[in-house]
Amino acid sequence: MTWKIIRIMAGTFMMAMAVNFIFEPMNMVMGGVAGLAIVVKEMTQDIVKGGFPVWITNLAANIPIFLLGYFVKGKGYLGYTFFANLCFSGFMLMLPVAPIEQKDYFLSAVAGGALTGGGLGLVFAAGYSTGGMDLLSSIIQSWLKSYPVAVILFVLDAMVILAGAMVFGFFTTAYAVVSVFISSKIMDEILSGLRLGKQIWIISEEHQKIGNAIIQQMGRGVTCVEGQGMYTKKSKNILFCVVGKRQIMSVVSIVRKIDKAAFIVIQDAREVMGEGFREISE
Repeated sequence: MTWKIIRIMAGTFMMAMAVNFIFEPMNMVMGGVAGLAIVVKEMTQDIVKGGFPVWITNLAANIPIFLLGYFVKGKGYLGYTFFANLCFSGFMLMLPVAPIEQKDYFLSAVAGGALTGGGLGLVFAAGYSTGGMDLLSSIIQSWLKSYPVAVILFVLDAMVILAGAMVFGFFTTAYAVVSVFISSKIMDEILSGLRLGKQIWIISEEHQKIGNAIIQQMGRGVTCVEGQGMYTKKSKNILFCVVGKRQIMSVVSIVRKIDKAAFIVIQDAREVMGEGFREISE
C-alpha cells in the first residue's frame, strides 16, 4: 500500500509539473480533463481575472465523473483513483504556473510528453488512474460494450484537442499531438513495454475466487482450463485472461490478495480482437 501511494504521488506530481510548467504557459492542449481545463481558463478571461484556475476546473469536472463511476463501477474501484485525482489537483494548486519567455514548442512538447508519460506510467503501474477521461471512457464502455475503452478514450481526447485548436490555433495543437505521442511511448515503456494487450495464465488452488474477482472488479472474461502437473500428477485448474496494458497490475494485485502462492505467467498479446478490444477484422 505504501508503494502504491508513493507511485501515485510521484506520478501526479510529474503530471502537475507538465501542466503548470509547460502545457498551461504554452497553451498546449493534449487532451484529458486537464487539457479541457486549460481551454476553460482561456475562455473565462473576461469573467474572472486570469480565468478559472486549471486545478479548480480539473477538480470540479471530475466530481460528476466520480459520482457516476461510484454507481457504475462501485466504491472499491474508485478509492485510490479519487486519491490520485486529489493529488493531481493539489499539486497543480501548490506549484506556480511558470511563465515561459522564449517559447520553444518542440522542446516543450518533448519535455511535457516525457513528464506526462512518466507520471501516467507510475500511476497506472500502481493499478489506478487519475480519473478524468480514463474513468469516463471506462464508464461509457460499460454501456457501449462493443467499443473498446481505448477507442472511446481516443474520441474523448480528440474532442478536447479539437477544442484547444479552435481556441489557441492549430500551430500549438500540432505540437500537442507530438507530446501525446511521446507521452504514450514513455508510458508504454514504464508499463513493461506492453503493446495491444497481455495474456495472463494463473495457476492457483483459489482459482474460483480469483476468476470471480477479475470478472466482477475488472469486467474481463476469464477461461478456466483443466490441466495436470507432470511431477505431482495432480489435476490443476488454469485461468486464462487477456487484459489491456493499463490493467496488468490490477490483475496481479487481485491474485496477490487472494493467493500469494499462485503461479502467474504474463505474455505479450500482439493482436487482440473481440469483445472489450477492437472488432475482429475480416
